[in-house]
Amino acid sequence: MDPTRLFAYFRQRYEGRVEVDERGEFYSVQDPRGGYQDERLHLALSADGRHYTAVNQGRPVWDRWLRDPFLARAPDGVWHLVATTHGRRSILHASSIDLLHWNGDDVPVAEGLVSEDGRTLNNAWAPEWVWDGEQFFVFWSSSFERDGWHRSRLYSCRTRDWRTFTAPQLLFAPPYSVIDGSLLHSGGRWWLFHKEEEFGRSTGERRAIRLAVADALDGPYDLVGDPIAPTITEGPAVTADPLGSGWLLSYDFCMADGYGLAHSEDLRAWAPLEGDFPDGARHGSVSVLTPDDAPLIAALSRLSIDLPDRSEHVDGGRPPA
Repeated sequence: MDPTRLFAYFRQRYEGRVEVDERGEFYSVQDPRGGYQDERLHLALSADGRHYTAVNQGRPVWDRWLRDPFLARAPDGVWHLVATTHGRRSILHASSIDLLHWNGDDVPVAEGLVSEDGRTLNNAWAPEWVWDGEQFFVFWSSSFERDGWHRSRLYSCRTRDWRTFTAPQLLFAPPYSVIDGSLLHSGGRWWLFHKEEEFGRSTGERRAIRLAVADALDGPYDLVGDPIAPTITEGPAVTADPLGSGWLLSYDFCMADGYGLAHSEDLRAWAPLEGDFPDGARHGSVSVLTPDDAPLIAALSRLSIDLPDRSEHVDGGRPPA
């Protein structure tokens, strides 16, 4: 069976994590293996949307620093990658026709947003885009606080050429801090998968994937039910199930160095599935491949490039082979 899904991700294993117990008290959990990170673009292929094989022997395919890569194909066939970059109010955008050669740079999407007390945004995290029929609709999370996850909201803008952008607008402001938005258009409605980013003594542990829905792309979005994935999860990605009806939702167990998968027939009720994702994969996106992509798949399958080692290691940590 030929690959039908493409997974874009970066690699990291945290050396430790902070969790919250039933009393709301913080405690630390250390990973005895140590930590590492290789914050560059990695790719993997899957025939069934459940089991992924890394290309290029698990090594990066582009020598550019990034996190949270989102990769999708525009109507003209060009692949567009957006990702978190070092800029406080910028994101990375790059384009490619073959997924092997990339052209792009940081682009300013969040300029001009100022809080009531005069502060500018501190970050632009986990961008994604969808095609609205005429333009690229770009969205991401930002906060005016020192910590980008604190009191975070989702914002959006539009662009035709990735050089000029409309003024950023507030997209989604639920009654909790929110990051990692991901949009799906189905049944004439827009489904906004996202991460509630709340944890601490006052809230307990609530870092998990949730869902909101709207009739229009720009909203307003209404919350739907309780979290649809366990804690602590982030980086949701939804795609049609290539093996039958329904949908697959993948999410990152970021603090536990794992990846999760679930299936739904209606986008509301989700049941966990077994999945196999590349070692160390963090916050990825899933794209659809077609039989016309056979030459592209063949090129990716035999890809063997050895980029400079820019990985970082903490407490003796090493990436899995």
